[in-house]
Amino acid sequence: MKATTTRPGLDALVTGISAIVARGLDRRHTAYAVADLLRDRLPGLDLLTPAEREGSPDGYASHILHAREEFSILAVVWRPGQDTVIHDHVSWCAFGVISGIEHETLYRDMGDHLVEIGRADNRPGEVSGFAPPGDIHEVRNTSGETGVSLHVYGANVLRLGSSVRRVYDLPVR
Repeated sequence: MKATTTRPGLDALVTGISAIVARGLDRRHTAYAVADLLRDRLPGLDLLTPAEREGSPDGYASHILHAREEFSILAVVWRPGQDTVIHDHVSWCAFGVISGIEHETLYRDMGDHLVEIGRADNRPGEVSGFAPPGDIHEVRNTSGETGVSLHVYGANVLRLGSSVRRVYDLPVR
């Protein structure tokens, strides 16, 4: 898949994120700074084509909108009830919800099991950022509509194939 920057609002995001990354902040502060930028410049649904906004009946769909060595921008489309496995990430991340509700459950790895440490319902317009370690979570679209969110990762997902570092199949206690 070829990444592109010919989508409404994407060029401004790429320019802003590039400037933040060039500052050389640590991972956590980079994630927070990119989240602040997303709060100001979160694109609308027209970022995706109507076909991309439909999602997939087989699971959430990721559309790589821009990728370079320093960061990648993806749009994730979730039909109602679709979710991720419990996982963490290879890099810092910032995300903004454009539509739907992303219910996020956070976990702590205790070695032989996971412990739930928090939950959040991320609604349209809400933005957050995080960085490993401590980024173990699963996400589900709990709304009755197809959800769309924009994710920025501090890694080249075209080269890596995914933003996921590890999938956790430990019991939750």
